[in-house]
Amino acid sequence: MFTYSFMQNAFLISIFIAALCPVIGMFLVLRRYSMMGDTLSHASLAGISVGMLFEQNPVLSAFLMVSLFSIIIEWLRKHFRTYAELILVIILSLSIGIAITLLSSGLVHANIDSLMFGSILTVTLTDFYWVLFFSVVSLFLVYKFYSALMFMVFDEEGAAIAGVNVRLINYLFAIIVAATISISIRIVGILVISSLIALPIAAALQLEMGFRKTLLFGVIFSYIDIFSGIIISYWINAAPGGIIAINAVLLLLCVLSYKRIVRSGRVI
Repeated sequence: MFTYSFMQNAFLISIFIAALCPVIGMFLVLRRYSMMGDTLSHASLAGISVGMLFEQNPVLSAFLMVSLFSIIIEWLRKHFRTYAELILVIILSLSIGIAITLLSSGLVHANIDSLMFGSILTVTLTDFYWVLFFSVVSLFLVYKFYSALMFMVFDEEGAAIAGVNVRLINYLFAIIVAATISISIRIVGILVISSLIALPIAAALQLEMGFRKTLLFGVIFSYIDIFSGIIISYWINAAPGGIIAINAVLLLLCVLSYKRIVRSGRVI
């Protein structure tokens, strides 16, 4: 299995994706913005369509388009404070509209199944370099602004009063989310990126530990989900995205069962 170059590339990419997704997901989930990942993953379809129209790298075009939509989401937050969920509906509608228009018009001649559902066969060394670049930059920015992000998660208004440049960090974080989604497309696929962002953290939160331990277990669960998903998809010849999503749900159910057993033991 590992003698094939595409499998080697897939696992190299997965090393970074499996670490980055839960790190970003932790902050999204705690800010009640987990659906932002789902919205922007669909928005990446518009970026891919535009990239294919101009014959550009789909990962780069997806990143640029999703970054634009991420910035728009942050801008719209000022105008829809009471109905924040409407922002995601607006972006989802616009991005899907762009994608459907381009794909159905005949201007784009490409099979996007591998990008929709994920594929280990289409992963190239070039994709790995893009993933490496975006992952290193994104993780560095999270490390750089870790304290500010933590402050903003629990009290954004208090962070602003304390002198944190909330607007700048929100825009930077939005771009980091865009990068995370863009580099995950090849392996996970557009339709299930949000599962890799939110579900490992959802499972880790059930353990009821502190922030750092929850984040650590989220990363561990993410590695289990994505590595097992790639291996299984290779042997049954299926898209890895769906298997990774199923694994993430099953792992969450296992953690919930473990939690229930532990609580039952305490009661006894």
